[in-house]
Amino acid sequence: MASIIFGPGNLHALSVRLRILAGSWTFQYGPFICGVQRRWKKPVDSARTRLESRTRDHRLDKLMVQLRNLKLALAACELISQQRNGYASLQLLSKWRHEVGLNIEIGAFLKKYPHIFQIYMHPVKRNHCCKITQKMTDLIAEEEAMIRENETNIVQRLKKLLMLSTNGTLNMHALWLVRRELGLPDDYRSSMLPKYPHDLYLESPDTLSLVSRDDELAVAKIEEWRKKEYTEKWLAESETRYAFPINFPTGFTIEKGFREKLKNWQRLPYTKPYEKNDLHPIHNVDRIEKRIVGILHELLSLTVEKMIPLERLSHFRRVFAMEVNLRELLLKYPGIFYISTKGSAQTVILRESYSKGCLVEPNPVYDVRRKMLDLILPGCRNIGEPESAAWFSEEYDQGSCHELQNNICLVDTANTILELETDSDSTERSVLRSMEELPYQHFYDSQEKSG
Repeated sequence: MASIIFGPGNLHALSVRLRILAGSWTFQYGPFICGVQRRWKKPVDSARTRLESRTRDHRLDKLMVQLRNLKLALAACELISQQRNGYASLQLLSKWRHEVGLNIEIGAFLKKYPHIFQIYMHPVKRNHCCKITQKMTDLIAEEEAMIRENETNIVQRLKKLLMLSTNGTLNMHALWLVRRELGLPDDYRSSMLPKYPHDLYLESPDTLSLVSRDDELAVAKIEEWRKKEYTEKWLAESETRYAFPINFPTGFTIEKGFREKLKNWQRLPYTKPYEKNDLHPIHNVDRIEKRIVGILHELLSLTVEKMIPLERLSHFRRVFAMEVNLRELLLKYPGIFYISTKGSAQTVILRESYSKGCLVEPNPVYDVRRKMLDLILPGCRNIGEPESAAWFSEEYDQGSCHELQNNICLVDTANTILELETDSDSTERSVLRSMEELPYQHFYDSQEKSG
């Protein structure tokens, strides 16, 4: 009976049944199939795949990593400054580690930046505490002072943003999210807006409105570049009237026909950001995209560091009439915009505004933030020494004077050694001369005595 059950025929039938039950429903024989059929899948071309395969700008990516570390350090400084005595224990700060956004131990992070945080042993409680260094405290106060001094420029930025919108209003929550990018103080709602009732007013608790339109401010930042290109490079008006500055990253591959398409796109007319297109609606897709590119270019030009997180930029899609996929549009123009995935979020950067990782046209608020970044860069190096030539210019001059004095001392020492060597050589020569003259003098003395 066992030989019948476990015979070769029954075992083959059992294997076929198990293969069918396991889900292998592939027919092994047929007119078009000789085995397992695998369909060819078209490669997916989406914003995500284009973002992963884009040409990277390593300098801007490195800058974003440094700015992320500065952002974390500023968040930790804010937590410490909220304490009553101006310091906090490491045990207390470790509980707030996730609120700051750290994925490492708080003690290891604070020790990485001794120019910003000072860790010491509390004399009474005998536990490790942390406080902000005087250099960082001075820079934070200097940034707040610069923001207060530039209130007029900030109001002009807000007015230009309101003129960019379709109905002259902006959501207060969207403004709060980009307050640091626009250089706004944290209490701008109560400290700044009431000072300018003739320019801005709160239509509702969540809506900021424009009182009157100022045509003198309705000029985009790109127009200055176009005027400079037209006057200095003697280019034709048709080539500069609707053109944008193009700056491709290193290693960008230019395909066949790309230059001709770019040249045609540069000459394509479009409705400029501060012009209303209600009377003459646009139905051409390319012109609509170019108008959105102009709005994004102007929005980034109004920020302090010429960059803004992509997630926060999406809050202005509807109010600025940008009803498109912003990430796909930004990736379509890599010579104008750059999306960096380094840091805590995807950040849109205006390429023409940066050169070698620094802003081409700095402003007072950016200068102070750059000094803060200079305290991040050295890490644990140069403790007690000047960390940045921009921040310690006077000490740098004194150091150069000390170096010059040291060089002078080295020269004087070398001259003294040469003089000593010369004196020793002359002494040796005189001794040798006296030793040579000594026998002759002895001979002359003996002759005189015999005579």
